[in-house]
Amino acid sequence: MLTLSFDTSLDKTYIVLGENKNILDSVEIKSDEKNYHSAYLISTIAEILKKNGKTPKDINIIGVNIGPGSFTGIRAGVTVARVMAQDTGANVFGVSSLEILAKASKQEKPLVILDARKNMCYVWDEKLVGALLLDEIDTIAKNRNIITDNTLFERYKDVGSSVLSYQEENLPLGKVLFEIISEKTPGANDIWQHLKPLYIQPPPVTIKRN
Repeated sequence: MLTLSFDTSLDKTYIVLGENKNILDSVEIKSDEKNYHSAYLISTIAEILKKNGKTPKDINIIGVNIGPGSFTGIRAGVTVARVMAQDTGANVFGVSSLEILAKASKQEKPLVILDARKNMCYVWDEKLVGALLLDEIDTIAKNRNIITDNTLFERYKDVGSSVLSYQEENLPLGKVLFEIISEKTPGANDIWQHLKPLYIQPPPVTIKRN
């Protein structure tokens, strides 16, 4: 089974190609001054496949980070996954960035807290998932194992019992996504039509009323 997994929802693009549970190739791409990292997604997928003697038609499973995270990055990743799955007939799985970070942290019962701007955060643990005000999560975060981002690290570094910034730790999020996908068994419902982005906090919309 050839699996292609990729993530453009967070601060880098992660692309991993693997066969069964073995990784064949892995690439990380940072944003630069001229281009956002997700702009390189399609061209880098093509390069990885060619380098490993594969074609899109060889892909059996596609895995993608469906968010939360960058609105543009989520749309890019989900759109590419849907188009490739439709074209190749591959099964496709969406995985939350919160689940990826929790697994990558290797902490016991981690609490994931990510900046959602406007004094909000995305939060995930075994019982809670959603978008909350930062003031609401402060009490919940006390003495917890926390994985967060650089923006919120200073806020929680003295609150939790163990606090990591996934950006500072440079965690292998692409490989973790691949591991999660590799544990899944494809079924009849894992098709491109069912793949949806995870927008926990929808983009702001102004409605004009007459």
